[in-house]
Amino acid sequence: MKREDIRNVAIIAHVDHGKTTLVDGLLKTSGIFRENQQVDERVMDSNSIEKERGITILSKNTAINYKGTKINIIDTPGHADFGGEVERVLNMAEAVVLVVDSREGPMPQTKFVLRKAIDLNLPAIICINKVDRPDQRVEEVMDEVLDLFISLEADESYLDSPFVFASAKEGWASLEFGEEKKDMTDLLDTIIDYTPAFEAKENAPFKVLVSTTDYDNYLGRIAIGKVESGQINKNDSCIIVNYNDKDRKVKSKIVTIYEFEGLQRSEVEKADFGSIVALSGMEDINIGDTICTENDMEPIEFTKISEPTLSMTFSVNNSPFAGRDGDYVTSRHIRDRLFKEKETDVSLRVEPTDSTESFKVSGRGELHLSVLIENLRREGYEFQVSKPEVMFKKDENGKKLEPIELATIDVDQEYTGAIIEKLGLRKGELIDMAPNSSGYTRMVFKIPARGLIGYRQEFLTDTKGTGVLNTEFDSYERYKGDIAKRQAGSLISFETGVATTYGLHAAQSRGQLFVKPQDEVYEGEVIGSNAKGIDIDVNVCKKKKQTNVRASAADEALVLSPAKIMSVEEMMEFVEEDELIEITPHNLRIRKRILDNNLRYKSKKNNK
Repeated sequence: MKREDIRNVAIIAHVDHGKTTLVDGLLKTSGIFRENQQVDERVMDSNSIEKERGITILSKNTAINYKGTKINIIDTPGHADFGGEVERVLNMAEAVVLVVDSREGPMPQTKFVLRKAIDLNLPAIICINKVDRPDQRVEEVMDEVLDLFISLEADESYLDSPFVFASAKEGWASLEFGEEKKDMTDLLDTIIDYTPAFEAKENAPFKVLVSTTDYDNYLGRIAIGKVESGQINKNDSCIIVNYNDKDRKVKSKIVTIYEFEGLQRSEVEKADFGSIVALSGMEDINIGDTICTENDMEPIEFTKISEPTLSMTFSVNNSPFAGRDGDYVTSRHIRDRLFKEKETDVSLRVEPTDSTESFKVSGRGELHLSVLIENLRREGYEFQVSKPEVMFKKDENGKKLEPIELATIDVDQEYTGAIIEKLGLRKGELIDMAPNSSGYTRMVFKIPARGLIGYRQEFLTDTKGTGVLNTEFDSYERYKGDIAKRQAGSLISFETGVATTYGLHAAQSRGQLFVKPQDEVYEGEVIGSNAKGIDIDVNVCKKKKQTNVRASAADEALVLSPAKIMSVEEMMEFVEEDELIEITPHNLRIRKRILDNNLRYKSKKNNK
């Protein structure tokens, strides 16, 4: 039996190709907003970090009614670090809208998300976005998309996928390239025509695969998923089972049922197969669980999520300034928050360590972990983290294996030599290089994941901010050998106190400073970097001695170069093994593991 009155579609794309803006246009075309209603751009990006960075981190659901059909739309992240979000929410869709930038064409994450859709046999609607760009190359991009289908060994039917041409920013889509329309009607019609109606057995017991979870202060845990069969009614009893845990059988009850309407959830009494619902009342519910009845307790298979490749140690802050800023500072606070995050982020792994005050946290990449860190500090947590490390494996012969990334780089021709040289030093192997009609040269490297740690800032410097670097996990391969460490050394505060202009002026001749006058510093804090590659202790708290002798000319005002204020990601790239990043709600600092100058010197001497 088919549900002709409903369509479930996921919007997938590479980061910054315009998925969320496209959803804005679909919502406006459907009449969700009043004509005079003030609507934010990228209305689906509700998280504060998403708004600041202009990227989607969490998948979100919305729904519109168009020509008597309800279209459930799933907006997915486009960055490789949040690929786990994409993998699991595709279970709720019957088709995908693949959004591709009219200039950049298919990028690494385009390939990643499309491969996942093809694995699930989801039909694809190709939306070439930003066609009003002056540097668009639509016809080439269309050929590149078809080439991508072939390279992924997709079924021949994918080569007949419909193309829609859009300017999400201007809010229109057209079936004909060069023809500008008033709204997104053509794309909505294409979604209804090409998205299969969901089909299920008539009168079968209900089943829901939990694809994502949420939390509400009043409702508690909320399970979100698609009703795979049957009909769910309010206050129905249910059994919770799991495909990967055969012993899991938890009795529970569905207290409330919500369906998505626009940007809101509407409470309903019942939901039929094919509907995407949010269910409350089940406290012991996790992503990947199947909610079913006693009549049919066979769990639905859950997509295996790719393994984490990068790990960091989160530990209690023990610096001299510990406890000043944070509301949550103990190991219990940190542990509870990390394990709570693990429940909703299936790509994250949290493990205890030998110390009760430290936890090993593993994720899909630097951005994945830095967003977690940023969320925690904004919630009032105070802690410290170590340098990111890649996760090694061993093959059947006991040989060390390491994660290899595919790095796709778009740069002007003049920078290609510098990029090849730098990535060569980091064990990168150039596997493809070709110019495109937009004036950029695209290079593809296979490179160890550890070779990319600390490289992004260097890359932006080498390309004068014009280069684009995208990475995608490729495979585990034999260990490629040692890679040269960070070239810059650290400037380390010699004492605890307040940084003075006089002290900083004397220190800035040694390198780039990270602190400003009147900033509090402590012994062992890294307050700058130097190009010589060695650690140097400096006293930035010293004051100019006062005398009763007046100079014949007044002292010239001391001029300081602007301090470099680093983000979490920049600190993660800069920090070394013997250093930590101190995270508090109001401050980010880099420090040495051993703060005492004499003890640190002895430790280095003993390790030689």
